[in-house]
Amino acid sequence: MPQTSDRARHVDSRLASHQRGESLRLPTPELPPRRQSLPIFAAFVPVIGAVALWLFTGSIFALWFAALGPLIAVAAAIDARRAARKSRQRSLKTLATAIAGLASIVDERHASERRSLEARHPDIVGFIADDSAVWRDQSTDAPAIVVGRGTTQSVVYISGGEGGDAEQLRQRAQRLIDAPITAAAHRGIAVVGPTHLAAAVIRALIVQLCLALPPSRLRVSAAKPEEWMRALPHWGSGAKYSLGVCESGVPLVDTCDIMLARVEPGAPLPPGCGCVLNLTGLVSARMDDARFVEANDESHSMAVEVEMLAPAQALQVATELGTRARAFTPAAGPADVALRDLLSDEIATTLAPLRAVIGHDGHQASWVDLVADGPHAIVAGVTGSGKSELLITWVASLSAQFDTTAVSFLLVDFKGGTAFDSLRRLPHVTGVITDLDGTGARRALVSLRAEIRWRERALANVGARDISDERAAFPRLVIVVDEFAALVAAHPELHEIFIDVAARGRALGMHLVLGTQRVAGVIRDSLLANCPLRMSLRVTDPADSKSVVGTDHAFKLAGTPESRGFAMIKRAADAQPSSARIALTTTDDITRIAAGTMGPSPRRPWLPALPAHTNVSSLQVPIVVEGEIVLGLADEPDQQQQSVATLRPGDRGLLIMGCGGSGKSSVLQVIAQQVGSERIVNVPREAEGAWDTLAKLVEEPPESGIVLVDDVDALLSQFPSDYALEAAHNLEYLLRAAGRYRVVVTAQRFTGSVSRLADLLPRRALLAMTSRQDYIAAGGDSGTFAEPRPSGRARLDGILVQFACPDVTQQESSATEPQLWSPTAPITGFVLRPGASSRRLANTWAQAGCRVLSVEEATNLTSMADIGERPLVIIGDGEQWQRSWRILSTVRDGHDLVVDSACAAELRILTGIRELPPYCTPGADRAWLVSQGESPVRVRLPRAESASVSRTTS
Repeated sequence: MPQTSDRARHVDSRLASHQRGESLRLPTPELPPRRQSLPIFAAFVPVIGAVALWLFTGSIFALWFAALGPLIAVAAAIDARRAARKSRQRSLKTLATAIAGLASIVDERHASERRSLEARHPDIVGFIADDSAVWRDQSTDAPAIVVGRGTTQSVVYISGGEGGDAEQLRQRAQRLIDAPITAAAHRGIAVVGPTHLAAAVIRALIVQLCLALPPSRLRVSAAKPEEWMRALPHWGSGAKYSLGVCESGVPLVDTCDIMLARVEPGAPLPPGCGCVLNLTGLVSARMDDARFVEANDESHSMAVEVEMLAPAQALQVATELGTRARAFTPAAGPADVALRDLLSDEIATTLAPLRAVIGHDGHQASWVDLVADGPHAIVAGVTGSGKSELLITWVASLSAQFDTTAVSFLLVDFKGGTAFDSLRRLPHVTGVITDLDGTGARRALVSLRAEIRWRERALANVGARDISDERAAFPRLVIVVDEFAALVAAHPELHEIFIDVAARGRALGMHLVLGTQRVAGVIRDSLLANCPLRMSLRVTDPADSKSVVGTDHAFKLAGTPESRGFAMIKRAADAQPSSARIALTTTDDITRIAAGTMGPSPRRPWLPALPAHTNVSSLQVPIVVEGEIVLGLADEPDQQQQSVATLRPGDRGLLIMGCGGSGKSSVLQVIAQQVGSERIVNVPREAEGAWDTLAKLVEEPPESGIVLVDDVDALLSQFPSDYALEAAHNLEYLLRAAGRYRVVVTAQRFTGSVSRLADLLPRRALLAMTSRQDYIAAGGDSGTFAEPRPSGRARLDGILVQFACPDVTQQESSATEPQLWSPTAPITGFVLRPGASSRRLANTWAQAGCRVLSVEEATNLTSMADIGERPLVIIGDGEQWQRSWRILSTVRDGHDLVVDSACAAELRILTGIRELPPYCTPGADRAWLVSQGESPVRVRLPRAESASVSRTTS
């Protein structure tokens, strides 16, 4: 048997699983019972009882009871056999009744299965009976062609039962008679038999394929064509998939995808024919697999009844198919229609609000009115069908007939950015949005919500109900989108905006024209319901055609170059769609229309993008509230405004996050320039200065002004862990106490300490950051991370802001070094670790006139009063000072004790001070001075080359 295609087998398997449901089951009759043995024990019990009774009574008559045992045994055996026979008879009767009932069920299921196969694989009779099946096939591969009717395996399955009747019913259920027998068309079919009969079968197969596939998918050619074939719309069509017809001795010139061959009996089979129909009678044939024909293997044969057509019958079907095909192609008029010809011939003296000529239907110009037929429109069509040309023609036609006071356009091109380039020169066009600028596209379309509110206010101000009122002095806005599916795929949130425009646009004069390749699954029902004006060029899915124009006509449009630009148009009042050839618009046409347009430039529905650079002076904003600080320019497309972003007096502070070079420090300079140096507290970037400043601010908080902290995460990272915790604690204290003063903090990374500070700051600005993870951690929206971010561009409280640049760039001041410290007190104890540094300092102070002793040498002094006139410096490490507790107590209580910054632990031990001393930069010759038991202060020690004796504390 010829094998069907994989697709046909898949379809049949799905059909089988659908129809099979629960398998039918026959009851199983009871098995005949085994022959039972005589009840010997039951027979002997009466005998024993009779003997016992005789012995007890002495009466010989008691022995008669012994005869009851054999009689009972025989009677029990007879009764058991009778019951088994009756049970067997009942079981067989039940089986017979079940067989009779299932036989009718099998017939019903076979009929249902046959109807399903006929609907799935219609033959010519099936196509004639169901006109909707014509050209319905939408698969990408070759269909399964019905070669005839015969018996095939059924999906009905019966289990259970036994016996000849049950087996006969089971075999009957497995065979489906008078069913469509299919073969894979791409394998090719050879018909072997007498010339006239074989030709009639070939005609039927050709017609069946032409009924199944539209001309856009199937091209018919023949080595020796019959006249009726030329009437087929498939004859010589531009479809890529081809059907070739040949016969013995006349081979095809071109290659084909499907071959039908008429072969004389005994002649060799042509290559490319996997299925062979051997005619055995007027309507009977044997279907063989070509691979087994030469081997005379009849195990792969099947008897079928074939369809035949006479030439007149085939011509009648071909003529009707030609009529159907012409319904979907221009029947009259020029092959190409120029818009300029239609405009010069068809413009009426009185025009409806947005009535435009877009093409020709073969008899007259085709008009659409976006107001009367709309207010919104859907334009569907696959790539290359002419969808962009239709949109361009529509816009050009409206622009030619109305000036800028009547209509304006917002064009959205999401198929590469060049489709609407020619329309930019039209004064009606307020802008062209493309997918090349994703952020700008989203920004412009978000502005449509603000446009809705602006138009509502404009109508309310003049007391008008809708735009048709003559008091509404603004033009209609037509939003034209090419590739709406790509737009909402890139920006899903915009779907809601289009739904809003569709729902409220009619009264406000806002109209949507949405072009898309697919409709199903792309345009939501709530949007589609508000778009009654529908146009569809060729589509590849009948569901899309039905969604747009209500029929599958657009799906059946030919895909030939001649059919490009042919559209089905359906208005709300149309029962059936009409057809039209869309007019072509040239660049010269658009230039001429632009030159002849009158009226002012229309209002743009969105503002220009934020500048990449701005400063405070260019913003020219009067400060109404005292203490308000200008930060930059904020973009609010949903309000159609760009306002000045400020730091208000009531704001406790601001956190600015951004990577290096993003503009953080520039924002701080802008704030400092506006506030003035006398009201600014700049926390230094170097650790010692920052520590001192923060400590002072905690001790004496400012009455007003602004505290600026730049790169707080980098600043805290300079400190050891204990100092970093204390510095962060001081910052948190400042932020909690903020109110009279404000705090502005910048950072690069959202670390743990920065996150605690961020919780205390009411406002946050996110500049460019190095990674999406950092951006999200700082509170940013993942969807805005990829926005173009020039220096100073940020999201401030979720709003896009361009921070101002300082008018004069300030150079960062370097850290001020404290003056050198040297001992001037009568006695100075010095704690440092032994080494070159201790010897260096001893030599330096000796050269300066000091008397320098070690701790061990100082213990030999009889009295600390005998130190002489020169200052005494006692040098030792921590252990030496702890061993000389008397000297330590004398120095600590009444004199100066200096502890090198490398001996922080010794400071706590020798002085008993537990709070952190002022931070000292490692390796910077720093030490702590504890004078007469007071709190330690930071001092700078001299280097080897220094001999200064001036003393100062920081």
